[in-house]
Amino acid sequence: MGKRLDGKFGTWRGLVRLALSYPQMVAIPKTKLTKVERLVFVCHGNICRSAFADVLARDLGMSSASFGLSTTTGLPAHPPIANAARDMGVDLASHTTTSAGDFVPQGGDLLLAMEARQVARLRHDPRFAGLQIDLLGRYAAIPHIHDPYQLNDAYVRVALARIDRAVRTLVSRVRAAKAS
Repeated sequence: MGKRLDGKFGTWRGLVRLALSYPQMVAIPKTKLTKVERLVFVCHGNICRSAFADVLARDLGMSSASFGLSTTTGLPAHPPIANAARDMGVDLASHTTTSAGDFVPQGGDLLLAMEARQVARLRHDPRFAGLQIDLLGRYAAIPHIHDPYQLNDAYVRVALARIDRAVRTLVSRVRAAKAS
């Protein structure tokens, strides 16, 4: 069970946080996609999940940005994540981290967190008042995307595949909403 659990959820904590995220997701208002001008991906360190999502969204032709809630500006993507992303056709070589304090929000930003607890932090930050905030995982039907930092290769691939699916779904929905 341990290897299977680690490969699918990252850790026991990842499984528990996923289970807790479903009821928490209900309290997050649905996004008005017609108002979205830029996708902003948010995670803990901006070296794994949000970095991958940001570069993927840009590759898909969307305006995007990313930042970390607990990071230092200017760091590269985590090498194991960059290697796995490259295998998926996403090049993180030019990505550098942005801290929450250095991020400059804009009207029309949709902040997309990887975890419900990150949504709570964003909601309590006055700099983000008036911006839409959502869980990226909502667009992949798995609201909690556990941090793959220093976890096994199997889970890294699972996490990046979930982010890939969510970003592609979200980009498609934003485009469809703007076209209608």
